[in-house]
Amino acid sequence: MIFEGTAVALVTPFDKNNEVDYFELKNLIEFQIANGIKAIVILGTTGESATISRAERTKIIKFCVCIVSKRVPLIVGTGTNSTLISKELTKEAETLGADGALVVTPYYNKCNQQGLFEHYKEIANSTKLPIILYNVPKRTGVNVSPETAVKLSKIKNIVGIKEASGDLFQIQEILQHCHKNFYIYSGDDGLYLPLISMGAKGIISVTANVKPAETGYVYDFAKNNDYFNARRWASYLYDLNKALFLDVNPICVKYYLNLLGFKVGKTRLPLFEPSSKIKFKLKEIKNKYEN
Repeated sequence: MIFEGTAVALVTPFDKNNEVDYFELKNLIEFQIANGIKAIVILGTTGESATISRAERTKIIKFCVCIVSKRVPLIVGTGTNSTLISKELTKEAETLGADGALVVTPYYNKCNQQGLFEHYKEIANSTKLPIILYNVPKRTGVNVSPETAVKLSKIKNIVGIKEASGDLFQIQEILQHCHKNFYIYSGDDGLYLPLISMGAKGIISVTANVKPAETGYVYDFAKNNDYFNARRWASYLYDLNKALFLDVNPICVKYYLNLLGFKVGKTRLPLFEPSSKIKFKLKEIKNKYEN
């Protein structure tokens, strides 16, 4: 187990020249830790890993390891559609001092279930880091079946799965049959409370970028069987969760963070800024939540 509760899928801030803004990255990390986040995930989907160079990756990991300084677990996204490169990135994260790796399913290749199993097995065997699988078929085109998840859960350092399939029956099957020390994390802010009620141990959250404490309250109350207050906080976050996914993540969350006064810049191409209509909606939501 790497963490229990709410982890943030942290954005990567860019300056006006589209370079990584390390001053603002430090501000984001300190904001998250001050607001009780249980773990920080960098270089995932929300961190725009697909458009981060290898040199930038190394520098970002070194910087975050230094700034976080073991106050909370630091988890690095290391998954690609190449088993060899994923192994290299995972070993690099381990060498640089990360506490865990988040490994997305290979995208575009559309491998079969045996290929998925062998892919993750090779990565796990190449490192001592605890690994969280990341299943997000709407973005990758491949789904980790419950049967494959169960097989993978028997590998010692594969400790959990970030589930963003949206299939509650599938998630329930994984919960029923996987090893008791294999944790399910919600990969969907809108399904956080339902998954906790089913037995999930937390979330890797986009919304936590802007509301880390409030996102954490959902789990904290539910863990103590106070579902009245857990529902109250989930309801509070409902409109914000919807708004942050009006366009492809992390387009909206970066725009919203800029509205809040953080200087995270824009998304890198091919992701582009939100439409005027979506900007207007995000400003409305900001006024609702921040005034």
